[in-house]
Parts: sequence; C-alpha cells; structure tokens
Amino acid sequence: MAGRERRSDAVANRDRIVEAARAELSESNGATDDLKLHRVAKAAGVGQGTLYRHFPTREHLLAEVYRAELTQLVGTVTPLLAEHSPLDALSHWLDRLVEYARVKRGVMAAIEVAAWQDLYSSQHQRLDDALETLLEQGKAAGQIRGGVDAADVILLLGALSRIPEADWAERAPRIVAVIVDGLRA
Repeated sequence: MAGRERRSDAVANRDRIVEAARAELSESNGATDDLKLHRVAKAAGVGQGTLYRHFPTREHLLAEVYRAELTQLVGTVTPLLAEHSPLDALSHWLDRLVEYARVKRGVMAAIEVAAWQDLYSSQHQRLDDALETLLEQGKAAGQIRGGVDAADVILLLGALSRIPEADWAERAPRIVAVIVDGLRA
C-alpha cells in the first residue's frame, strides 16, 4: 500500500536481507550466480517467504544491494574529508570504491540490460557528485591537479572492469594507486 509506513521489524528484516546478500556477494567475489537466496535468508535470520515478500526476484535483491553499496560509498565522503587530507580522503574513498566495483560488476552481469540502465541512470549522479566533492577539496588544498573532473576519473576507473576476477585482489589496488598518483598536483 502506497504511503503506508513499514513496521520497524519489516524494515530491520529488509536491511538484514540486503546486508546478508552483500556479504554473500563479497564472499563469492561478486559472482551473482553463486548467490543462493536460501543462504541469504538463513544468514539474515528470516524465512524464504520474508525474503521473497521484500524481493520477489534475485534481480530486485541485487538492485537493492547495488543501491545500498552506492549509498554507503557516497556517505563516506564527508567523514573521510573530516578525518584526512583531501588527497588521502580520495585515496581511501577509491579503495572503498574497489569493493563497490566488485559488487557492481556482479550486479551488472546478473541484471537485465534495460533494468541495469534504469538503475544506473537513477543513481550515477550521486557517485559523480561524491567524487567531484573529493576532487574539488583536493584542488582547493593544492593536492590534486587542476583540469581533472569526475568524468575523467570515472573513465580511468573503467579499467577495473577489465581485470580478470583471478587478478582482482592484486591488480585493482595497484590501478587505484596509479590513478591517485596521476591526480597529484
């Protein structure tokens, strides 16, 4: 029913399901075909009926995992800037982005193209804005080179999608380090 508030236990169940699915994806290195919904339900402490009430299909669950990952990633910008220099904050944020990219890659592989495009188009501006905030703070502090914007960095980060899964743990951090080094003023 539209406009009806969810019960707190229903909200908590939904959150646990999403977190359990995220944990399962992380353990399987983003391989969504390894995501077993019965294991997600068990890890979340709910029955399969509860899982399917919140997420009628695997695709719905994966889309919500993606949204939750993006929200967490975007939400780290302000605390990182409060705790670190702008360049260090950007570096820490990009490290977090590596894990996000692994989940995103699995989600992209599992969700139909049309649904993925809708999901991405409704969410990508938040990612761009977060990255732009980090870059602007770094430029203002003289730590990040001028003439670079979020679109440039996103294009560079596209290299993450070309890393074979077997090489991910070794190569992804190295690629991020090269990107950060290239952004230094």
